[in-house]
Amino acid sequence: QVQLEESGGGSVQVGGSLRLSCAASGITAKIYSMAWYRHAPGNQRELVAEIRNGTATYYLDSVQGRFTISRDNAKNTVYLQMNSLQPEDTADYYCGARPKLGTDYYWGQGNQITDSS
Repeated sequence: QVQLEESGGGSVQVGGSLRLSCAASGITAKIYSMAWYRHAPGNQRELVAEIRNGTATYYLDSVQGRFTISRDNAKNTVYLQMNSLQPEDTADYYCGARPKLGTDYYWGQGNQITDSS
């Protein structure tokens, strides 16, 4: 059973930075895909960033150039560095992991990012 433990959320002023971390346990094989989703009140859940096969990345257009996803394969940990945060980035952020192509996601507990401005 894969478990994901997230950390790093919080309150930040507009223009500030935060880094989210998500550590996977219960699996020894390399995870195919690790990703960050977010869900803001009144909006649908959206994929923010994904890293597959360790290097291939995807970013939501609105975060391109501000957010960076990376992973430490040895630790089965994925990070999301978020810079120049904007009010529209306020949401609950969830880490997801797909052990293999075509499998369902395992999910972390979620981290709330709020605007303290």
